[in-house]
Amino acid sequence: MAQEFRLPELGENIESGTVARLLVTPGDTIAVHQPVIEIETGKAVAEIPCPYGGTISELRVKEGQTVKPGDVILVLDAGVSASAAPAPEKAAPEILPEAAIAAAQAQAPKIVAPPAPAVARATEFPAVSGSPSARRKARESGVSAQPATAENVSAPQLGIATREPMSAIRKMVAQQMAHSWQTIPHVTHFEKADITELEALRAQYAKQAQQAGVKITAIAFVIKALTEALKRFPKFNASIDMESQQIVLKPFYHIGVAVDTPYGLLVPVLRDADRKSVLEIARELPALAEKARARKLVAEEMQGGTFTVTNLGGLGGTGFTPIINAPEAAILGMSRSSIEPVWRDGQFVPRTLLPLSLSYDHRMIDGAEAARFARWLCEAIEQPWTMFLGL
Repeated sequence: MAQEFRLPELGENIESGTVARLLVTPGDTIAVHQPVIEIETGKAVAEIPCPYGGTISELRVKEGQTVKPGDVILVLDAGVSASAAPAPEKAAPEILPEAAIAAAQAQAPKIVAPPAPAVARATEFPAVSGSPSARRKARESGVSAQPATAENVSAPQLGIATREPMSAIRKMVAQQMAHSWQTIPHVTHFEKADITELEALRAQYAKQAQQAGVKITAIAFVIKALTEALKRFPKFNASIDMESQQIVLKPFYHIGVAVDTPYGLLVPVLRDADRKSVLEIARELPALAEKARARKLVAEEMQGGTFTVTNLGGLGGTGFTPIINAPEAAILGMSRSSIEPVWRDGQFVPRTLLPLSLSYDHRMIDGAEAARFARWLCEAIEQPWTMFLGL
């Protein structure tokens, strides 16, 4: 009897995936729960087990194909269901685990690298038009000076370009960033926090923290101060509902932290950050970042953020304009700190300054309020002990 295996649901808000690799071929005999394909979605690549056993008579998908829940993956002869066969000694996941799928009851999926990008045919560049000098340079380069129109876009060739498909993560990032930029009127406010005392405090307790297996970083202090700032300026920990014309204020503080990975930008969430000490934050952040880079994050670690921090300090820069992660109301960017001369008590003294970039939703937050928020945050960072006093 022929038995079709259809792709199960991929999880909340996951409508499709890409076939990263086929693990079986027609004629293969498979056991119940044996993985048959690898699916790449927005956050991870996961092996998908088949709940039936039997001989594969037909494969209905191919590598690189986009599939949706309900699509037929393969057809089995003399298929045996999981309920009719003894369970294997070590059951495989029954649900499609990936970084954006609610899979608390399933074991972590095997994470694999995405398929190598395909190279498309060479793209020819259009002909050059413009001023006499531009046309002369074009002639010297052997390029025709005719106008570039739809009819001649593949005329002279200036070089060979290649194309590669966007990964599922890159597609997701592109869609989310485009949505955020198009729907939220962004304004970015820039500040510099004097972290001279904070760095001294960090150095003072670095050895004790290291003995506890923790490396205290500046971002841990910033996140701790940030949660206190959000309590005093609740609109920054909110979202806007334009349909009902309401601002949704959130009494919890889940801080998303952007992580650069080989697969694209991921934002794991540090939950209830206001209830954690600086040491606890410093311990959890590297663990979340490592899971993001290994594509082992589960749904709960990627959802429910109320405010995001993105830190480029390790790479450089003096400021940037981070894009808000909708539906959040704001995002804080950190750049590289540097020692600069600051006028204090009638003389210039060397101080360590941390550039901060605060992008906010101008529909619900005005410039003056953003300036007050950023200044309060800076003062809390500049006097790190005050954040523990509750003042």
